[in-house]
Amino acid sequence: MDLKRKLARLTGVGPGGKPASRGAATPPIAPEPRAEGVDAALPSGLPVVTEQRENGVDAAPPSGIPSVTNPRAEGVDAAPPTGLSAVIEPSPPAPEPPRPSDPRVESLRRMLADWSERQGQTSARRAATPARARPGPLPVAPQDTPHGTVHVSERVLSPDHHHGTAPVAGALDVEGALVARLALHEDLAGVDYQRMLFLDTETTGLAGGTGTVPFLVGLAWFEGRSLRVHQLFLRKLGEEAPMLRVLAERMAASSCLVTFNGKSFDWPLLRTRFVLNRVKTPAELPHLDLLHCARRVFKHRGAGTRLVHMEEHVLGHRRVDDVDGSLIPDLYFRYLRGGDGSALTPVLEHNANDLLLLAALLGEMVRRFRAGDGTDVPTGEDPRDLLGFAGVAFRAGDHARARAFAHAATRGSGAVGMEAHALASRLARMAGEPQAAAEHLHQALLSARGVQAATLHLELAKLYEHSLKDLAGALRHARLAAAAEAPEDHQRRLLRIEGRLERIARAHSLDLEARPPRSGA
Repeated sequence: MDLKRKLARLTGVGPGGKPASRGAATPPIAPEPRAEGVDAALPSGLPVVTEQRENGVDAAPPSGIPSVTNPRAEGVDAAPPTGLSAVIEPSPPAPEPPRPSDPRVESLRRMLADWSERQGQTSARRAATPARARPGPLPVAPQDTPHGTVHVSERVLSPDHHHGTAPVAGALDVEGALVARLALHEDLAGVDYQRMLFLDTETTGLAGGTGTVPFLVGLAWFEGRSLRVHQLFLRKLGEEAPMLRVLAERMAASSCLVTFNGKSFDWPLLRTRFVLNRVKTPAELPHLDLLHCARRVFKHRGAGTRLVHMEEHVLGHRRVDDVDGSLIPDLYFRYLRGGDGSALTPVLEHNANDLLLLAALLGEMVRRFRAGDGTDVPTGEDPRDLLGFAGVAFRAGDHARARAFAHAATRGSGAVGMEAHALASRLARMAGEPQAAAEHLHQALLSARGVQAATLHLELAKLYEHSLKDLAGALRHARLAAAAEAPEDHQRRLLRIEGRLERIARAHSLDLEARPPRSGA
């Protein structure tokens, strides 16, 4: 039952009362004639004036009772009926005291008022909403290939194009040996980086598996020093085979893949799509995954290594009006359901920016890593990144480069400076310079606390005992290194150093006793 019908039922019910049965006549009520506000009795012989209504309609008086009409009709005085000596016009009845309102009725009235207001607002909004534009075209063009029609978006960037502060063509200036050390992957040393292939996909989800479809495969490669961006778009599900065959041809003409998290996501997904579509899987190429390089180099920044983070903080490029990656699958599904094809333009732009970022980031990281060849690393570098490069070079076995970066990173403060001094000490010790190693450890102790300090004291104890042959210094630092080693190892170290000191002291005492007294004593 709607609100209006409920209100109609409750309006006629007083507190504690019951609604009158439908069709029953209201009992006649004799008016109380008043003269100047004082009750007056009707003259004898005056017929009773009754007012009968049935279901809200005036009813005829009972037979035998003369009908007396209202002496006023439409506001004009009327003459009294013939035969009546006098008819005293009754005064208006006194207003009845207001009945207490039913709270249910008031609640329903408020609900109806709110509902009416909302309906009016909705109607106003609908009237103000402009008509939706007709769906626009897809931002891709069909191309005929030997494998069928594929839908492509393509552009060519000039050799001087920059992405942020880095030139995109800087990726062509990388050395295979440096790339191999940066990636900790020796197979990349002999790659021809003039023919590398940048790859990035946009998919229907991030879960992976057979239900995830790459609807946009972004490719980029160099032609001379110009970068060609070639994006393959899946216009309809089930039409992947031509797109995959074009991808296989491009991979066959390339020397390696460059991706960001492509080893874990993009390439395994594409390999699965080759199998499901019964297209021959291309031979796997050497794979440079810049995510792994970025994690090792920029880990001390403490802000994560997402691709857009690298873009903003390393290359100084901030995207404007970029589509959120989490919304991309939904935009594609809306298109499949007959939505606006032009709404996918931001998705293609997002993918193209990712490809440009791959080229610019590769060139920038190798350029900065190359700076470790000299003894003096540029002072303008971020100490956090210098420490990251030092760690990568150390793991790659390039100790000279690692030492140069570590020395430069010691300009950092706090934990960065402490770790840089600790790494520089280790490298100095490996180079046969124990005194320099000890000095770095003492500098690191200025910022260390807790277990970190105990670890540095342990390194100093080893250095003083075995390299500098300073047992007193070794014992002093060993006593402060309890938190850095197991209790039994710590106790064994103390006993060994103390025993060596005792033997030296005893030998020295015996040596003094064995010496002959000086003449004249």
